[in-house]
Amino acid sequence: MLVGRDPATGQPVEISVANGRIAAIEPSGHDIDHFISPGLIDLQVNGYDGHDLNDGALAPETVIALAAAMRRVGVTTFLPTLITASEERIVAALRAIAEARRADETTARMIPFVHVEGPFLSAEDGPRGAHPREWVRAPDLAEVERWRVVGEGLVGLVTLSPHFDEAPDFISALVARGIRVSIGHTHASADQIRAAAAVGASLSTHLGNGAAANLPRHPNFIWAQLAEDRLTATFIADGHHLPADAFTAMLRAKSLDRAILVSDVTALGGKPSGIYEQAIGGRVELSADGRLGIPGTPYLAGAARSLKDNVAIAARMAGLSLADALRLAATNPGKIIGGRGAFAIGAPADLIMFRWSPGDETLDIQSVFVGGREID
Repeated sequence: MLVGRDPATGQPVEISVANGRIAAIEPSGHDIDHFISPGLIDLQVNGYDGHDLNDGALAPETVIALAAAMRRVGVTTFLPTLITASEERIVAALRAIAEARRADETTARMIPFVHVEGPFLSAEDGPRGAHPREWVRAPDLAEVERWRVVGEGLVGLVTLSPHFDEAPDFISALVARGIRVSIGHTHASADQIRAAAAVGASLSTHLGNGAAANLPRHPNFIWAQLAEDRLTATFIADGHHLPADAFTAMLRAKSLDRAILVSDVTALGGKPSGIYEQAIGGRVELSADGRLGIPGTPYLAGAARSLKDNVAIAARMAGLSLADALRLAATNPGKIIGGRGAFAIGAPADLIMFRWSPGDETLDIQSVFVGGREID
């Protein structure tokens, strides 16, 4: 029997688990100071606590260690995210992730599929972000098929820019293969955004980031994605990637039904503040407040705050209730993962217990359960 306060009501509840799923949720008479909720689901994880998915030398052991690190910060499901690189490096990383899933049952449960962010992105400075320009290339369905073979069908989400002439046909082909398509790192026109949504693109990757510093007031690709109801937007709510006003306005435009929080966290997440050299981005500075940037400049160099931080910061920035913030980080992304993240009878018993008070900068994770089993 698991006991905690329901984030939606604040009232204590008792949860029974059977065969890895929630069997019952009932009121509890216990006096409890912690919450219980579905585990966090992060659709964009590049690394954490020194474990780097994109350093060019990924080993299965690193993937398993990363899964353990994710559990410690309350994430029970995540998508390893591979960024723009040579086909050889992408394939090698996919092979390592597939091997890690075969080697460790808990890692396999936590990683339902892989997010490949690129390499079919804008080559322009600004929209490209930190993705290496030399490896940006046009959509190639044959390459994706090779990913699928080596990765044992694990490629389930691809972020791309729809500015390419062949983008509509390419997106249609990916969707037909069961691969979700997200728009990101783009300089596409509003018409190209709408055309991508019309053929099956369903997400926007970290909307408001991976963009040129200066855009036309209107039209532009941010307005087009905000207005497009066929696209669910992901946001990095770490207090650095989006100002509070921008995040609040974007969230209102998309509504709570079509918004998801992601961390986009890198290997420096969870590390002490200081100056670091990283495989992608070179020399960077990690501040005590979790800002990862290029020293001496206003430019970001990635993200370093985990999803549990993003939940608390999103609640503060946009005036969200705890239940609504968790909806953006568990229930909504869980719909992408086939019904995870629900607080309901029959849902997977991937659960977290944590403490939180309004104004806190993070969730204080107490316990983590995967399939109803407490781990770490």
